[in-house]
Formats: sequence, structure tokens, C-alpha cells
Amino acid sequence: MARYDIKREFKKDLYRRNQNIRVPEVRLIDSDGTMIGIKPVAEAIALAKEQELDLVEISPNAEPPVCKILDYNKYVYEQGKKSKDAKKKQAKVTLKELRIKSRIAAHDLDVKLRQIEEFLRKKDMVRLTVVFHGRENQHKDLGMQLLNDAAKRLEPLGNVDGGLQSQGNRMSMTFVPKTEK
Repeated sequence: MARYDIKREFKKDLYRRNQNIRVPEVRLIDSDGTMIGIKPVAEAIALAKEQELDLVEISPNAEPPVCKILDYNKYVYEQGKKSKDAKKKQAKVTLKELRIKSRIAAHDLDVKLRQIEEFLRKKDMVRLTVVFHGRENQHKDLGMQLLNDAAKRLEPLGNVDGGLQSQGNRMSMTFVPKTEK
């Protein structure tokens, strides 16, 4: 059996149906959505067979479980479609990181800040990190000044998340895009 077929078979068994329902009684909903009431499973399966449809367990954790008479394959297809739509609507936020040295030239810093502005417009989070090497570790105030100036310049597009963080020979600040109201 091909790999694709295995996935398809797995998807078909997501919900219990017909003889796989192992409880004595179920709350039954008809194919048109009307509540029939609490019925024995055998009687519910017989009603489903009369309509040439399946008895599908919709809510297994309810007491008694809720079952509906419907076309099982159509139901699985619709549920898959709903989950795909939900995935599409999820916001995907990525974290971009830009590293600079404390001795960066003014023009180079402008280029980096324009990149950060572009990332923030695309709704990405950005971490600006200042890296210190050797004797530069003695002048961490320069890195702090760079990050504070960047925060002031990026104020219209993003907020600072978590403030200034310093760890070892690195100092960083994370920018989060501003939400529209």
C-alpha cells in the first residue's frame, strides 16, 4: 500500500461509526439536524441504515455520547477542510536577528535600521544584537546607546519587548510590530 493510501486510511478512522460505537445508549441527531433523543445504539444504527447513511459519534465525551446520522466520508472531508482553513488563518510570526558591532558606522546602522523597519512592516519580530569583541567589552555603554537610539527611531513601527538584555559579550533588544487598532 502506498504511503498516500495509509494517510487516507488513517483519516477515515478519525471518528467512531456504526458498529465501532461501544456504548449502550447515545443521544441521536437526525441527518437534517433535529434532535431525536436518547436511543439504544442498535436502534440508532438501524435508523441510519434505513436512510443509507452512517451513525457517527460526534461528541464522545458527552454523557451519553452524541451521535449523528450522516454521510461519513462527506463529514471527514468537511472537517479536513475546516482544519485547513483554520491553519491558513493562523498568524505566523518569525523572529529575525540582526547583529552589529559597537563600532558600526552611522550609514551602516541606517541600513540595518531600514531592514528592521521592513521586517516590522511584514509583521516579523526582530532582535537587534550588539556584539562586543575584546576591549569593546569595556565600553558597553556604547552598545546601550546604540540600542536606545534604535528603539527611538523604530518607535512608530514597533514596541520593545522585554527591554534591554545583556548576556556575556552580547547586548540585545527585541522589537515587536505594533498591532493595528
